[in-house]
Amino acid sequence: MRYEHILLGEDAGLAIVTMNRPERRNALSEAHMTELIRAFRTVADRGDARAIVLAAAGPVFSSGHDFADMVERDLDGMRRLLATCTELMLTIQRVPQPVVAQVQGVATAAGCQLVASCDLAVAAEEASFATPGGKGGWFCTTPMVAVARAVGRKRALEMLLTGDPIDAPTALAWGLVNRVVPRERLEEETRGLARAASRGSTASKALGKRAYYDTAELDVEAAYARACEVMAASALTEDGREMMRAFLEKRPALYPPRR
Repeated sequence: MRYEHILLGEDAGLAIVTMNRPERRNALSEAHMTELIRAFRTVADRGDARAIVLAAAGPVFSSGHDFADMVERDLDGMRRLLATCTELMLTIQRVPQPVVAQVQGVATAAGCQLVASCDLAVAAEEASFATPGGKGGWFCTTPMVAVARAVGRKRALEMLLTGDPIDAPTALAWGLVNRVVPRERLEEETRGLARAASRGSTASKALGKRAYYDTAELDVEAAYARACEVMAASALTEDGREMMRAFLEKRPALYPPRR
């Protein structure tokens, strides 16, 4: 199966899914997210991998949504893209294998949501995490759903309202990642954790993983449905459009004073 935006490989019983848009900072366009969904489902259906590692090419894990793929969408188009994003996050939690994020650099907005949605995560010491919408005109409403479930209300709201990044040790202390390691050991430690998390009965592991999310996250779909609606609508506001255009044009955003 051919992919344009990702690589799908394997390493001794592990499936390695690598986001491969380093020139776009692994921004999550609709096409990119659709390929990630297809790759996760392919690995799940094939059944020959005991765990899945989600990695990224280049210095950035993921900069979040691809504004170039969003800025001209209407409300229905924005809903469709955010529904695809929700499908990706839920797919990660629904595949039977443990999914471990290998975070080598910056993970912001939907990229931070991606880390929070993975079952486990290992970060390099230089990695950082942010939901930067709080600094601008488009609040990180859908990333909020996954991040809040990973770090808790007070810490999530600090990230969401300030938009300030947290470093890897803080992400570890807050529960967003499981390990922080030197960059040169990142791949080894991530794959080691993936193998440890997948030993024993794969059938039992699959049942246990599904039971965890069924009991701990009973209202996650309802939360995503609401968050998608809010985020899609806010993307079409004057401030939302301005944030995306300013990012694409590499200039400071200009927000009108609130009346």
